[in-house]
Amino acid sequence: MKLSNILGLNARTQLYSYKYNTKKGRRLANSKIQTERVLKAAGIASPAIYKKFRNPPDVDRFNWESLPDSFALKPSRGMGGAGIIVVKKRVSPSTGSGQAAAWVTTQKTIVTIEDLKLHTLDILEGAYSMGNVPDVAFIQEYVGRHKAFRKYAYRGTPDIRIIVFNKVPIMAMLRLPTKESGGRANLHQGAIGVGVDIATGITTKAIWHGMQIKLKPDTNRKLHGIKIPNWIKVLETAVSAQIVSGLGYLGVDIVLHPEKGPMILELNAQPGLQIQLANMAAIKKRLEKVEDLTVKDVEHGITIAKALFAGRFTDRVSAEEGIKTIGIWETVKIISADGYKREVRAKIDTGAWKTSIDKTLAEELGLLKSSNILWTKVVKSSLGKESRRVISLKFYLAGRKITTIANVANRSSLRTPLLIGRRDLPGFLLKAE
Repeated sequence: MKLSNILGLNARTQLYSYKYNTKKGRRLANSKIQTERVLKAAGIASPAIYKKFRNPPDVDRFNWESLPDSFALKPSRGMGGAGIIVVKKRVSPSTGSGQAAAWVTTQKTIVTIEDLKLHTLDILEGAYSMGNVPDVAFIQEYVGRHKAFRKYAYRGTPDIRIIVFNKVPIMAMLRLPTKESGGRANLHQGAIGVGVDIATGITTKAIWHGMQIKLKPDTNRKLHGIKIPNWIKVLETAVSAQIVSGLGYLGVDIVLHPEKGPMILELNAQPGLQIQLANMAAIKKRLEKVEDLTVKDVEHGITIAKALFAGRFTDRVSAEEGIKTIGIWETVKIISADGYKREVRAKIDTGAWKTSIDKTLAEELGLLKSSNILWTKVVKSSLGKESRRVISLKFYLAGRKITTIANVANRSSLRTPLLIGRRDLPGFLLKAE
């Protein structure tokens, strides 16, 4: 990870957060209640809000006994999880004791109606808001742990942070609550950040207190190789939120409801940058790659992300499959749009970065359909300026399947219709001819 490609706080704010985010969008992200309203109008799932408190009389008038067994009490403009009480179950009072309702939080403390009232009044006075300005409190649906995360998350609900820019998911991180974080998925409070491969939804690397770790503290469970369920739906939800939010660059926090699937917890106009450490990948270069692209819709944005940012898993491939030796000239099998395999000769060229395919061959294989074209760019050549399409491409090289992106060019006068660049050669060794 090159230092020059790491996105810093100042660059994030000046080059992306304020350049691409409208004032209306930033106000929306700063209010969880406004966020829920906009998402609901757009048909994007988020935890239901049961009750809002705007002033002290609302607190006294509300029937607190009517609350469900589990819920979350939150400030609308809170930051970093401050001021949030998450209730997991109701405590049954002893028969004839005359005790009022009480609940157990995810931190295993008992809260009564009076406790909840006092906490709500603190929220209204701005105890947890940005700038300590008066705030709005609300009671929200509780989202428990999805079964996929029960072995990894301590008590609380894990969430998935996805950075979205120009309708493209750029980078993702799973945040796991720990005993230290008190069941909260906040890295600054001691939660674990786990990098996620954008293409597959499989975890790769992890950090805890800014340091790389491989095993979950206290349990020694491996943190890489966790498969996040409903991954494509998670990405679709994140990109859809970006489109309706007025934010061109944002972090989307998503939780997986055990029955209802992905839900948006909140939006962040200036998301934290530790996600780069969790993935051991710099975000700046990724942002630059998609900044000028014309992205048609949600599906197109996800297709671009999977093509550009798929994890290579080079070390794992090398360890499990061994280094494969190949020559300069190889026969490969290209997968057509209809799924059949076409054998062609290819040149292996480590001097080129990206793979290139002949235009006529790509057309014959159905790879120039609009759904498979990622973008079109203008390049300079000896013939002047020309438009060149970039497509998604899958092929087998030495028995190994490679999913990549490829330039479409006129290679009719060249020896092979396919040139494979070094971007697609991790785990291969080129033998001398």
